[in-house]
Amino acid sequence: MKGKSIGWIVVLAILVIVGFMGCSGYNGVVTADEQVKKSWNNVNTEYQKRADLVNQLVATVKGAANFEQETLTKVIEARAKATSINLNADQLTPENMARFQQAQGELSGALSRLLVTVERYPDLKATANFTQLQGQLETIENEVRNSRRNFNEAVNTYNVKVRSFPMNILAGMFGFKAKEGFKADEGAEKAPTVDFSK
Repeated sequence: MKGKSIGWIVVLAILVIVGFMGCSGYNGVVTADEQVKKSWNNVNTEYQKRADLVNQLVATVKGAANFEQETLTKVIEARAKATSINLNADQLTPENMARFQQAQGELSGALSRLLVTVERYPDLKATANFTQLQGQLETIENEVRNSRRNFNEAVNTYNVKVRSFPMNILAGMFGFKAKEGFKADEGAEKAPTVDFSK
């Protein structure tokens, strides 16, 4: 009889330990998931700051006489497309991330073309308002890069927890799935060719 009680106590102790480990593991996944959500919100905040600045930049550039309307139109269209994709952290599938990154990349490209075009307008470049907006845009672009990097780190931590054994079993039972992070833009792996002979 005494042996049976010790057996039950051992089984109960093992179940309690496994239960505590499961709770701790689950709480770790929840914490990592919340960090991904927070990091994603920070990314969206930086992109929104950039989108808001685009309106001011376009309004300032519109004031320049004979400025290329097509360039402004492309910036405005790219901004509209970029701000129309609203994802939350639970929608970070590879397809959604690709759409989001493509739209943000199109806005970055349109802004780059706008800034190159502005080079032909010395009066516009000399205005304090444009210079200030251009400086703010550079700062925001750096903040976007930092937010994306922090987001990718949070996604990595979360994915390691969700995919590691034995947490992958518990995570699967509670619906936690791996999330998609940012990838480098297509062609970024190739170094640009510099030719000074021309």
